[in-house]
Parts: sequence; structure tokens; C-alpha cells
Amino acid sequence: MADEKALTARAEDFSAWYNEVVVGAELADHSPVRGCMVIRPYGYRMWELVRDELDRKFRETGHQNAYFPLFIPQSFLSREADHIEGFAKEMAIVTHTRLKATGQAGAAALAPDPESRLDEPLIVRPTSETIIYAMFAKWVQSYRDLPLLINQWANVVRWEMRTRLFLRTTEFLWQEGHTAHATSDEAEQEARQMLDVYRSFMEQWMAMAVVTGRKSPSETFPGADHTYSCEAMMQDNRALQAGTSHHLGQNFSRQFDLKFAAESGEEEYAWNTSWGASTRLIGGLVMTHGDDRGLVLPPQLAPIQVVIVPIARKEEERAAVMEKVQQIVRALDGIRTHVDDRDNLTPGAKYYEWESKGVPFRIEVGPKDIAKGQLVLAKRVLAEGEERKRFLPEEEVLSTLPALLNEYQDWLLEQARERRERNSHRGVRDYDHLQEVIEGEGGFIYTGWCGSAACEARVKDDTKATIRVIPDPEFASEVRPSTCVVCGEASAEEVVWARAY
Repeated sequence: MADEKALTARAEDFSAWYNEVVVGAELADHSPVRGCMVIRPYGYRMWELVRDELDRKFRETGHQNAYFPLFIPQSFLSREADHIEGFAKEMAIVTHTRLKATGQAGAAALAPDPESRLDEPLIVRPTSETIIYAMFAKWVQSYRDLPLLINQWANVVRWEMRTRLFLRTTEFLWQEGHTAHATSDEAEQEARQMLDVYRSFMEQWMAMAVVTGRKSPSETFPGADHTYSCEAMMQDNRALQAGTSHHLGQNFSRQFDLKFAAESGEEEYAWNTSWGASTRLIGGLVMTHGDDRGLVLPPQLAPIQVVIVPIARKEEERAAVMEKVQQIVRALDGIRTHVDDRDNLTPGAKYYEWESKGVPFRIEVGPKDIAKGQLVLAKRVLAEGEERKRFLPEEEVLSTLPALLNEYQDWLLEQARERRERNSHRGVRDYDHLQEVIEGEGGFIYTGWCGSAACEARVKDDTKATIRVIPDPEFASEVRPSTCVVCGEASAEEVVWARAY
């Protein structure tokens, strides 16, 4: 961060704290285009680490990368009624191909050339189901061509009225997987498998504890039969939809004539899935682990896992200190290290900067340390009873750092799980109690639900909370609620309510 101005405390204003951390830690900045963001190198490196690991997992499960156009003919979106209704208010539209000088001075000197109007408007990609399944229809002829497993890394545009860096921007980066299968069961298996891929990534790499489950019909992706989601709890007890996987049924196949010759000889429509995660994950990482000093990064996704700060107050000490630093860097091969040898900052200013940027560990090296054969090791976040700095033999630091990074990663996940469970409410008695919890401490609230869209809408209208998921069995309550928390009728499902980003 540029200076040592204290951050707004999370308890005072979580939204202000979040914005200050994202901008101050140089993850992203607001762009001249309203609602869009510039992802700065430190933040983009985090996204690259997310992308690389997810991409590896996708390849392990048999998926290949491809790229599809940014522009989608408007008629394509019109073919799937639920799909276009879900995105109609968010679409950016291209109607002309060039500008023309108007003869006026100033900002109004250029305007769309009337003669360049497109015969059919083009939609700037909000998601790619329509154009991808139009292509799948060309490529799939027989059951032998299935399954078709494709992933795309791309940007999308969804016109947002209220934006927040990483969490909700007009343009964002993501991956979107799209698949075609011979049977509904195969598509269902694929949708569940990719949900599990997201969950394992979020837990093992992001140290983010999520609850998985199926969305209610009103929260289902437009055009899908049903949607599965990973829901994470942020430190302000709001939910973040971190990744989704959709069983699309045959809805898009029927609209785009995606048929295949089955083994029986009959012609059948393919079954599709789509699934995606975006740069929203970076915002989730900030809000899951950050503290009042700034970012806290799990080692797996930290651009710098260990920062080394050489301390040489006299010029004659510098050569020996830097030689030792280079030895340390070589010994830590395989760990993402950075040497901060800037001579225009004090050691204290460097400590502040790297702590605010969430670097898991810091090593300090000075002449006295070299003489004693020791290093100073500092950890970004301390467990109860731990000391801020430890003076340890050099060999011990170098040999144990890989294990310390793993322990730190695991500890952050434990902290996130404990916080989620502390703020999960089961046994909510009635509608008044539900409202009391939502308006009070918030969190994940488990209740019965009759399945009525009217009951669901009432909660949303009264409290702004929504059904996040119908939880998977491992997250469900041991004793399932028998009545709907809203109307008191028999419960059809247990659901998780929360206010969300």
C-alpha cells in the first residue's frame, strides 16, 4: 500500500473496508469505463493461479479448451425464452459497425453512421450457451461423438447498475464449461462432478469453506432444468455464490437442433450442462480471510508466499547480507519468494506493505542474524499464543518452510469452517424468528420450506434474503425441519437462507 493509513475496521463498515483493501493492496482499480475494473498485476497473478489450477482440474476430468466469439446474434438468444428473459436487462448490444463525423465540434463530433447499421444486432457475450450449442449441433452426428466436453476461458459483459470490484462488474473474466451427453444421467453426473471440482478447489486452494446444494426453481440459471451451487459465507455473514453447475436438460439442444444418432438408430436430442466460476473468487478470497490490517492470503494463491527483507544499515554490510539472501532464495526453490531490497523504504514500511498485501511469511536477514546463524521469521496471521517474530536457526527455517506453508493453508480453512458453523442457525422456530436472525447477526439459516414460490418471495420481499441452496446431505441438519418456516405447512425441503452479494 502507498501509505500506512489505517483501514476502516470491518466491524465499522465492511463494504468500505473491502474497497480499501482491494484498491490499497493493488489488486484492482476503477476504470474510466463506468462499472468496469482494471485488474492490476498483483490481483491478476492471483487470478492466474486460480485459472491454472482450475484448468488442470478440468483437463484431468477430460475437458478441452476452445474459444467462441464475443458477439452473439440476437436471434440466437431469442430462441430460448427463459434464457433471454433472465439476461434481457443486462445485455450490451452492437447495432452499427462504424462512426461518422457529424461536423460538430467537441464530444459530439462522432456518431454512429446510419449506413453501417447491422441487419441483425449482435449481443456482447453475457454467457455462451446459445452460440456454443449452435456449434455443437454442427459437430455432433452420432453417439460416438459424445460426450463432448468443452471449456472456455473468456470475458463476459452483463450491464450492472450497482458494481463492486471483483464481486459485480459490467465486464468480468471467467471460465464457462459446456458439455453434451447421450443421456440425462450422464449429464447429471457431469453437473455433480464439476460442482465437486469447484468445491475441492475452493477448500484446498482458497481455504474457503462452502456449502453445496441445489438451487430453488426461482434461483435456477435461466434455461436450466436445475442448478447446483457452492455458497460461501463472508465475514459479514453474507453469502457469496462462488461457483455454479447447471443441468440444462435438452432445452438448448431442442432450440439449436443438437441431435445425434443413438445406438438404437433413433435420432435423439443431446443433454447439456454448463458450469462456471469467475474473478468473483478473488473478491471472495479477500472477504473470507482479510483482517483489519489488510489482505490475508492462503499460500496456494499468494503471488508471493515468502518475502525476504534484507536489513543492512551500513553500506559495508550490504554485500554480505545480499549474498546470504541469494543463498536463501536458492534454498527455497519451488516457493514463490520475493526479495524487497528497495533502499528508499525503512524495514518497518516494508513490513507494513507486505503484511497488508497478505504475504504468508516474511524472513528478515541482517548482519547480526548472519553472525548467529539465524533468521527472523514472521507469519502474517497468528494462532492463539504464537509470537509475532521467531528467531530460528537458518537451517530450521529453510527446511520447515514448505510444511509451515501447508499448515498455514490448513489453518485458514479450519478458521473459515469454524466461522461458518458459528454463524449457521438451525432450529429457527417461526417466521418472526427467521426475520429476527436475518435482520440481526445474519449468516446461514436452515429452515423447512413447503416448496411454494409465494413463501420464498415473501422472505425475499420482507428481508432481502434468498434461498441459497437446498443443502446436500452432508450439510443438512441431523433433524430435518418438519414445517415451512413461512406458512407453517408441511416442509418439502430443508433450505439455507441468507442475504447475499
